[in-house]
Amino acid sequence: MRLDQFIANATGLSRKDAKRAIARGAVSVQGRPCRDARHKVTEDAEVRLDGERLSLPGPRYLMMNKPAGVVSATTDSDHPTALDLLPSALARDLHIAGRLDRDTTGLLLLTSDGDWSHRVTSPRRDCPKTYQVTLAEPLSAEAAEQLARGVRLRNEDTPTRPAQVRITGDHRIELTISEGRYHQVKRMLAAVGNRVVALHRTRIGPIHLDPDLAPGQYRPLTEPEIRGIG
Repeated sequence: MRLDQFIANATGLSRKDAKRAIARGAVSVQGRPCRDARHKVTEDAEVRLDGERLSLPGPRYLMMNKPAGVVSATTDSDHPTALDLLPSALARDLHIAGRLDRDTTGLLLLTSDGDWSHRVTSPRRDCPKTYQVTLAEPLSAEAAEQLARGVRLRNEDTPTRPAQVRITGDHRIELTISEGRYHQVKRMLAAVGNRVVALHRTRIGPIHLDPDLAPGQYRPLTEPEIRGIG
């Protein structure tokens, strides 16, 4: 990576301030002064700022209780994003592993580890996701059986994988799926003649939404939670 990027990532400085430090001769690479912000360095290079050796932070893993109205994106000109809810230094280099629609709430995972997020989202891996679904109409037993067998979505030829369905109220169900198709839960319920009124994700693989997190709050994942995504 570029030297200015390395310094920014290691210190929390802006890229502009990192370039200024390099220009004033405060930076050395492998024991030699370097004034070229574009100089390429490896992650384990000996980079010093004012004589102090810098090191890159390790991968970061967070869970967030996403509120409604927030988009699962790094930037958006029209709506607040999940990353906007984080301090700028913490949000640096994070991306979202498993997006949610703007009006869907609940468990959102954010990380700087690309391999880990691929394990969360890859269709080749069985990483089930559980949702609390509020419906416009009560779910009939026949519709529940259809969901459990797999349904054919509009404009798609391949039916969904079998889902786990648990009726939790007159207009509420718990639905667990192991795919991530576009608007999948809403389209599955539409395919059986119903409509989703509200959608809240509570689980991704072995990771459950922390009940102590209010909407918009976040916390680091624990080591067992991180390791649980195999």
